[in-house]
Amino acid sequence: MHTSKDKLYQKIKDLITKQEFEKNLKEIIKESDELIDEDTAALLIVDKLGKNEENIYKISKLESNIECTVFGKVTNIRKSRSFNRKNGTTGKVINLELSDETGNCNLALWDKDVDLVNSNKIKVGTNIKIINGYVKEGFNGIELNVGRYGLLEVEPTTIPIQINKELEKTISGKIIEIEPTRAFFKDNGEFGFVTAIKLHINSEIKQITIWDEKVKEIQKFKQGQEIEINNFDTKKSNGKVEIHLNSKSNIKRL
Repeated sequence: MHTSKDKLYQKIKDLITKQEFEKNLKEIIKESDELIDEDTAALLIVDKLGKNEENIYKISKLESNIECTVFGKVTNIRKSRSFNRKNGTTGKVINLELSDETGNCNLALWDKDVDLVNSNKIKVGTNIKIINGYVKEGFNGIELNVGRYGLLEVEPTTIPIQINKELEKTISGKIIEIEPTRAFFKDNGEFGFVTAIKLHINSEIKQITIWDEKVKEIQKFKQGQEIEINNFDTKKSNGKVEIHLNSKSNIKRL
């Protein structure tokens, strides 16, 4: 249920006049081809001005089937790809990794937003704000999307963004076990690969999940060898911190 546009305006009346507010409403509705109503447009304005604080989520709190505003820093950009829709048109998508001080997630950009990456307006290190985005479960965990009713803001001026300190850490240990590789189909129909290793780190044994091209790389190592890993992802699952390696991660023998 939407909060009414009049109640939403009360949150930003110190920042924008009612006349400007109504003008912006009409512009947003027009840009969306009138697919959103005035209340939704008002929410976008409030979010963009940083006044809808109850709808702002940290990345570690994201879960499927919610709409939210998220701030983050781009820490990895994967290769864009094209696909054919059922209606015969061609679309394009690119996956980015978005991080804050609590964790990281996949951010999917579609169609015209892909051009922001191709034109170098969005690159590794760019701060991003997703307003009224939606969250779903992807192949590699939580996936954030801008969506039809959302907005993407590059280098937002409100709310400072910190990077997840775990991403800057390096871990090292002895390989205890390398599990068999498993294959799966991705959304685009391509094969994906995943495996896991058990690493003895100090007095602990940690399981590390390894994806795609890094699966082939880990096969160069053997049980009992000491390795060092950096630039890894961390995700929380059932209260535990998981470690994931993907294309940006580094593995080297000690």
